[in-house]
Amino acid sequence: MTQKSIGVAVIGAGMAGRAHLNGYRTASTLYEAGLPEIRLVAVADAYEPFARDAARRYGFERAETDWRAIAAAPDIDAVSVVVANHLHREIVEGLLAAGKHVLCEKPLAPGVADAQAMTDAAAGTGLVAATGFTCRRSPSVNAIRREVTDGTLGRVQHFNGHYWCDYGHNPDAPMSWRYKGGIGSGALSDIGSHLIDLGEYFCGPVESVRGAVLSTQVPDRPVPLGTAVGHSADVAVGDRREAVENEDIATFTALFRNGAVGTFSVSRVAFGLANALGFEVFSEGGAALFDLSRPAEFTLADTSAPDRVNGYRRVVVGPEHPYIAGGLPMDFPSVGHGQHEFFVWQARSFLEEIAGLDRLPRCATFAEGLHNLRVIEAITASAHAGGKSVTVQ
Repeated sequence: MTQKSIGVAVIGAGMAGRAHLNGYRTASTLYEAGLPEIRLVAVADAYEPFARDAARRYGFERAETDWRAIAAAPDIDAVSVVVANHLHREIVEGLLAAGKHVLCEKPLAPGVADAQAMTDAAAGTGLVAATGFTCRRSPSVNAIRREVTDGTLGRVQHFNGHYWCDYGHNPDAPMSWRYKGGIGSGALSDIGSHLIDLGEYFCGPVESVRGAVLSTQVPDRPVPLGTAVGHSADVAVGDRREAVENEDIATFTALFRNGAVGTFSVSRVAFGLANALGFEVFSEGGAALFDLSRPAEFTLADTSAPDRVNGYRRVVVGPEHPYIAGGLPMDFPSVGHGQHEFFVWQARSFLEEIAGLDRLPRCATFAEGLHNLRVIEAITASAHAGGKSVTVQ
């Protein structure tokens, strides 16, 4: 039995917060009937102009400046938490105590201790507590995974992945919370958490890591004079500079429990690459490649053709692949999609789980978000130990 309606709210009206807002606004237009009415109730942000503007843009009823107003509101059932990592625990625990379902952006917390406390707080509540690993919602990623688990590729032997961005390349771009927190909570957790999750999505749990290097290339940044959204460099800065406390670049190798090997490269100072996530999987039965800049396609090679005409072939995503049929206004082959749709499909999955429906793959749980941080903790420990092998706890 599903509930009559679900009131939703988003805490955090910055870049990723707007993606969540758009996801909720669009989710009810997808797939089969049966989802309860979705009420777009509130947006909260400590900076009131952001909250008001986001509420207006995405059709939410009201704007708030304090997350506690969201927790106390009887007309809100489900909340996305999309704020700085160090704020997650207090907000999430407060929402859970108020009986709200929670979708918390990755990384779940700054470190393992906070993530464990959040996971413990969610246990036994009967509430949906999900972690926002949106790349899992990619049709291409899931099409490749289907070929690994049920198709021609079979067990992955080597996962090679990168997530290269340039939002931190300019040394005079303003200081923000992303550059605070100890080594191991910079680029590694900000964008590397997605890459680690994808590696495990294909290969299963990471058993150990080694050869980790964490490097800070920009030692300090100017203090902003105003409030910036996301990675924006438009805000004015002063003459005072503050030290960058975490890494710009992270590289490491991993051994997966199934025997596969992983090689990973993460950077927020990769000039000219705004959002370059990509990976290769090399399997017993072939290989596949994915590039986020071309999200509606992937490249596949297997043993289905004779050697004289075999090789990599481009596969354009369509209704035969996950999420597309009923998941786009034009669910026709080759229409295409982008990263914004990942958030829409994630929101739909979150809402369906709340409604007691069992039609889409579930979102990642808090337990998976906690495990992701345990891998990051092991990578950090390896880097501090000169690259020695560290077992994931």
